[in-house]
Amino acid sequence: MKILLAPAETKNSGGDGTPFNKKNFVFPELFEKREEIFNIYEELLSASSIEELSKWFGLKKLDEVERYKENLRNKPTMKAINRYNGVAFDALDYMSLNKESQDFIDENVVLFSNLFGPLKASDLIPDYKYKQGAKLSNKNVEKFYMDNFTDSLDDFVGEEVIDLRAGFYEKFYKVKKANVITFKFIKDGKVVSHWAKFYRGKVLQEIAKNKIYSHSEFMNIQIPGLKLNEIQEKKNIKLLIMDIV
Repeated sequence: MKILLAPAETKNSGGDGTPFNKKNFVFPELFEKREEIFNIYEELLSASSIEELSKWFGLKKLDEVERYKENLRNKPTMKAINRYNGVAFDALDYMSLNKESQDFIDENVVLFSNLFGPLKASDLIPDYKYKQGAKLSNKNVEKFYMDNFTDSLDDFVGEEVIDLRAGFYEKFYKVKKANVITFKFIKDGKVVSHWAKFYRGKVLQEIAKNKIYSHSEFMNIQIPGLKLNEIQEKKNIKLLIMDIV
């Protein structure tokens, strides 16, 4: 069983890992595909003005734009699970977990980077900026990764998946072969978005703490702050409606 997780717009800077290279990524046989997108991105950075990149990045502060205009190829890297620092990642609090739980995440969580595509949590990536849905030259990046990585991902995830992604990231990979558990979070009778990010992180934290390797094991644990309200099933997908209590 693998767990799918969305990235975050905000990231931690720095790192002490080796710069961009094949050994940093899962699916090394597909590295040239990642590099194809990476090179187009690098060309965009070098050819664009600060003002143009400000719009493309979705950043107003020009000093932040300067930070992300730097060439990525020689930047230090860190584990993808540590690079991102949005709401879900704060809730996960990876660094507070024991080594066994961290190792579980490193090996069993797949992230979906808008730039690098599908990543294991332990893959090493530099600090970068890529606004969700931004177009890169004439490439539809989401479709590119969908077309080139789906077969490898199908083999990698196995027969069961827990999908903690926002819906946008189905454009990178749609699970068709494995059985899937996914979630909807309800508070005071309404579907929530901000809290959904938080509780996706908490769900992953509990999976890692308990080292859950199957759907049946997952259904037997209790997630603090959540109560199962309803289960909806359609084809290979089991949607858990969770009340925030």
